[in-house]
Amino acid sequence: MRKSTRMRLMKILIITGLLIGLVYALFPVVWMISCAFKSNTEVFTVPQRIIPRRPTLEAFSQVMTDRGKLRYFLNSYIIAMVTTAITLFVAILAAYALSRYAFRGKKPLNVFIIITQAVPPMTLLIPYFGMLVLFGLYDSYWALIVTYLVFTLPYATIMITGYINTLPKDLDEAVAIDGGSTWCVLWRVLVPISTPGLVATAIYTFLQCWNEYLFALCLTKSGEMRTVPVGIQLLMGQISYKWNEMMAMSILGSIPIIILFIFAQNYFIAGLSAGAIKS
Repeated sequence: MRKSTRMRLMKILIITGLLIGLVYALFPVVWMISCAFKSNTEVFTVPQRIIPRRPTLEAFSQVMTDRGKLRYFLNSYIIAMVTTAITLFVAILAAYALSRYAFRGKKPLNVFIIITQAVPPMTLLIPYFGMLVLFGLYDSYWALIVTYLVFTLPYATIMITGYINTLPKDLDEAVAIDGGSTWCVLWRVLVPISTPGLVATAIYTFLQCWNEYLFALCLTKSGEMRTVPVGIQLLMGQISYKWNEMMAMSILGSIPIIILFIFAQNYFIAGLSAGAIKS
């Protein structure tokens, strides 16, 4: 077999494999969209059809007109945005200290931050539950915000530290010569330059908070505090499942993530790759 023939055959196999993987990855999304535009009766109709027989916005209407379900979205936005803001602020300060200063215990601290990423979150559920009940934070926004910070801060600190490490220290010295303070160096010079890394970190943090289910389920009990993932699960009743509403909520819940990636994908890619380069 000629080399050109083997190369052509290899290319066909690779393309075929990629197409199969693409279909496998896209089918759940297509099915979700299909069910969202069906009535709940048609969802259970046999044989199933990808294209609805009678497309309807019934599921979206029921979600958008239900104050309880809209409250789930509001809760998710509040918790994710507040957690992201606090995470960025604290992680920037920690990353600057770890990147620019030498102090006793710096290496053990770095190792500890990395080790925290190896701890399964599920093992911390019961201790956090007891602590939040003790401090009267159970079933509140702060119950989830404080809990999520524990998981988002270490990774955000590692990510921003890697990015700041790529920035030359000459910038700090130049600002110091001009009479600028450390605070000025950080917030007026390094932070604006680090925008790609900060955006990537913010997107990751927002995603973690928006999609989290286990802690949102266990650390809240009232409908006023539930988030979108828990709200979707609550549509699964003992007698019947509202599949069309579940799919509609899933689509609406995916919109913020899609918007984030559309408008910030360049920053996200640059931020992820920059931290891996040492200047």
